[in-house]
Amino acid sequence: SPRVVEALRAIPADHIAIYPEYDGLREAVAAQWPGALRPEQVGLFNGVDAAIHAVFHAYGDRGETLLTTSPTFGYYTPCAQMQGMAIEAIPYEGEAFAFPLQAIRSALARHPRLLLICNPNNPTGTRLAPEPILELAASAPQTLVVVDELYEAFTGDSVLPLADFEATPNLVVLRSLAKTAGLAGLRIGFAIGHGAVVDRISRVTGPYDINSFAVTAAFAALRDQAYVDGFVDQVRAARDWLVQQLVAAGVRHHAAGGNYLLIWPQREPALVEAQLRQAGILVRSMQGKPLISGSLRVSIGTLEQMQRFWSAYAAIEA
Repeated sequence: SPRVVEALRAIPADHIAIYPEYDGLREAVAAQWPGALRPEQVGLFNGVDAAIHAVFHAYGDRGETLLTTSPTFGYYTPCAQMQGMAIEAIPYEGEAFAFPLQAIRSALARHPRLLLICNPNNPTGTRLAPEPILELAASAPQTLVVVDELYEAFTGDSVLPLADFEATPNLVVLRSLAKTAGLAGLRIGFAIGHGAVVDRISRVTGPYDINSFAVTAAFAALRDQAYVDGFVDQVRAARDWLVQQLVAAGVRHHAAGGNYLLIWPQREPALVEAQLRQAGILVRSMQGKPLISGSLRVSIGTLEQMQRFWSAYAAIEA
């Protein structure tokens, strides 16, 4: 956002020598959902990755179980392993990678300590409506249900408008400005939930883990929702355009939620990835990942960027 750039450039030199203040930012984040959240229900972290690590540090322990899906965001597993937790990863279902709702319900009967749901899922894009998530949390009060909504802006499936953290204190929602406001390099993420749960998660981090530049940028981004909405619309349009090209060319692909999709090249995926890299285009190989091995994960940018990608990819596959 131009407002973010302006705000960062306007930071006075003496501001760098002062420890950051966070209370105002908690209030600004809570205000995004008027009447629903209080500032003490918002935890601030040095990116969502740090929030994920803090959740495991605060709630995971040796001999307990992480319940999640497969394939999903790769950072959940090492965080569970660091705490000595067992991992039960339930596969997505069918060619559409449907969410394994019934299998998750059954697994919750075994009382896992944590349930991690990435919604929409990275990398399959699988979407789950908020109502089933809230039902899962309500049915398993002994399990902390963590919903990673890093890519939610591209789907509109957030549980936050419906969540009652007093009724379901075992529900935590992770959010970020990285994907929608372009703040990935500044590292700031949020954990939203019951005040006591957020406090417990926040206590395992340092008192000043988020720097003043990130705080300033977050304030500016939250005040510029029009830019975020416009950017999300651009990404959706670029994704739709790329899907049209893939369909017309008969390329196997999977596009659901999020600012990314999966494609299965005819040539060796590692070779295609390397040749795209030589052309200045970065994609990620999913080689070895359950259900999607042999595919490439393609992040969606502007229409111009996706046109450049398609031109290079089509030439490599020709």
